[in-house]
Amino acid sequence: MSNLEKALHTEHVIYSEETIKARVTELGKQITKDYEGKELVVIGVIKGSLFFLSDLTRAIDLPVKVDMIGFSNIPDTTSKTGIVRITKDIDIDITDKHVLVVEDVIRTGLTTAYIIQNLEMKKPKEITLCSMLLNPDRLLMTIPVKYYGFEINDQWLAGYGLDHDEIGRNLPYIAQIPKRK
Repeated sequence: MSNLEKALHTEHVIYSEETIKARVTELGKQITKDYEGKELVVIGVIKGSLFFLSDLTRAIDLPVKVDMIGFSNIPDTTSKTGIVRITKDIDIDITDKHVLVVEDVIRTGLTTAYIIQNLEMKKPKEITLCSMLLNPDRLLMTIPVKYYGFEINDQWLAGYGLDHDEIGRNLPYIAQIPKRK
């Protein structure tokens, strides 16, 4: 067991590096097919989507523009309302362009909906979502998730961009970790 696995107390691997790679390749092929001939801007939500965004954009066989958007939670507010503070806005003009927002995980959808609302003010042609992980049982609102890697439940996970207290993002796979208080 590595030092990182010990620090996280990883219980077991949920999605192996090979499984993730195969699924990201499938998603890249589907996105390539769906957006062929269209101007696509891919926007990653930092920090969690970093590894997924990198692998996914390399799996898309189209000329894409890539940008990042960052946010921070507002204590005692975000989990109830989805309202967040944008800490890094996009730099690319998305007016009248097809936009694909890339997330690491979507649980309730509240934060994602807020980010989409912010991006819609910039008048893109369309916004769709791609998330590595999706918890459909916890979604509280309808959001345009067109692509996702895997469905999850309420497990606590780390790796491939997911963290616990900023640790674990650099695991090449997704592992279950013990619930923390």
